Amino acid sequence: QVQLVESGGESVQAGGSLTLSCTASGNIFGIDVSGWYRQTPGKQRELVASIISDGITNYADSAKGRFTISRDDLKNTMTLQMNGLKPEDTAVYYCKVRGRSFTTPGYNEYWGQGTQVTVSS
Repeated sequence: QVQLVESGGESVQAGGSLTLSCTASGNIFGIDVSGWYRQTPGKQRELVASIISDGITNYADSAKGRFTISRDDLKNTMTLQMNGLKPEDTAVYYCKVRGRSFTTPGYNEYWGQGTQVTVSS
């Protein structure tokens, strides 16, 4: 079994900063792709940022210049540093990783439970 534990979601004022963390544990290794997604009511979940094992990152246009994604492979942890937060960043943020397990062949994707970020104007 794989667990993804997220933390860091809070209510902040516009212009503030937050750091979201996601730690994977359990039956998972060799995480090659990690990412943060967000979802608001009535909308599809959207990619915010992703990072692959060689460090290459990808950001949604809305996140470029404000958010930074990073990963620590020794700790199986991924973080999203969010600066200059705007009310439109309000959403539930989910982490997703793709990795291998000892019991299931190939690569599998796993989602965290989500953490609420609320930005007030």
